[in-house]
Amino acid sequence: MKILKNAVAGTLESSDLFIQIEPDDKELTLEIDSVVANQYMDSIRAAVLDTLKEFEVSTGKVFIKDKGALDCVIRARMETALKRGGVEQP
Repeated sequence: MKILKNAVAGTLESSDLFIQIEPDDKELTLEIDSVVANQYMDSIRAAVLDTLKEFEVSTGKVFIKDKGALDCVIRARMETALKRGGVEQP
């Protein structure tokens, strides 16, 4: 599946994250800016990639500004952004 339109989810509040997604037919681009990157970047990246895999998304642009969100929040925000972007869960 692919991202059909631009979409956003989340906020820039503490313990949350803001996700912006855009269509791209060529490649998957993931850009993460996090206040806890030194400690949790691998976990954040894994949660995002797992959600993309669950929705079978292999191309698109994903921009994330994280303010210390928990794993469940990351996954929920990703799911919301993807659904708003026209991606249906298989």
